[in-house]
Amino acid sequence: MIITTRACARAALVGNPSDGYFGKTISFAFSDFHADVTLWESPELTILPTTRDSSTYESMEALAREVNLFGYYGGVRLMKAAVKTFHQYVTTHGFRIDRRNFTIRCSSTIPGLVGMAGSSAMITAAYRALMAFYGVTIPKPELANVIRATEERELGIAAGLQDRVIQVYGGLVYMDFDRQLLDSRGYGEYVRLDPESLPPLYIAYRTDLSEPSGVYHNNLKARWNAGDKAVVDAMKFWSDITVEARDCLARRDSKRLSELMDANFDKRAEISRISPENLRMVQTARSCGCSAKFTGSGGAIVGICPDDEAFARLQKAFAAISVRVLRPTVAPPEP
Repeated sequence: MIITTRACARAALVGNPSDGYFGKTISFAFSDFHADVTLWESPELTILPTTRDSSTYESMEALAREVNLFGYYGGVRLMKAAVKTFHQYVTTHGFRIDRRNFTIRCSSTIPGLVGMAGSSAMITAAYRALMAFYGVTIPKPELANVIRATEERELGIAAGLQDRVIQVYGGLVYMDFDRQLLDSRGYGEYVRLDPESLPPLYIAYRTDLSEPSGVYHNNLKARWNAGDKAVVDAMKFWSDITVEARDCLARRDSKRLSELMDANFDKRAEISRISPENLRMVQTARSCGCSAKFTGSGGAIVGICPDDEAFARLQKAFAAISVRVLRPTVAPPEP
């Protein structure tokens, strides 16, 4: 039996980065980029290397570029962490699984480190494969928590719950990470929204702007813990506009939603440094009549692009600065 599973890239529509600070976000998963895991029974447990685990390069410059983007680790460590924490979960929760071994292989088309949640997609796809192989069901809110714990405790990847929630649920989801909810039951309030309520969107990205999300989040967390008023106020601002954005989606008010997405980025620029290249992407999109904000921690942006004429302007303007742009296909909700 061969099992194949998938987890899609995600983009934060509004609210980020308040998801790690008891805030609210709305995100969607899109199928244009994805991580795939293939798993089959085998005599020994084997984790096959991914393209990021390659030890062959065309030059020293290519090796240096790869290390600068991804460090000294590839996809194997993600699979190892997923298998280890899955084993811990089934053991501590009393699941009786057989002792079959397997071979697992992962591949991903998600651009690395540009705020599309590539690492969590690989781990999410691995969990889906492991659950299918051993006949284990983990409730969605709990699965998102386990995937986050895998990244944080095993791999030292700092981030909020948003990525894992949207990749577990699929589609379009409103998330409220209220502190009382998290403290009392361990997860927030996750509400599926109608993907048809989304206006026409675009996503643009540059892989040469890649940066691990932990670099940004570690600095923000330190300021948050220190009670930095600008950061605390920004978190409340992002949380508040997420509630308004949900109402905009319900009444199909794309004009106001576009304003809120712009405001999301502008507030971020007030409290943290935005690289000139990232800022240029946002300014270019806005000069074409489109809203723009980060999909995650930088390197990619998302916005509303109202019509084909505006998208054609986007394509031309972004081509001039080596930025790739696409119309995302929202992934269907997970059953």
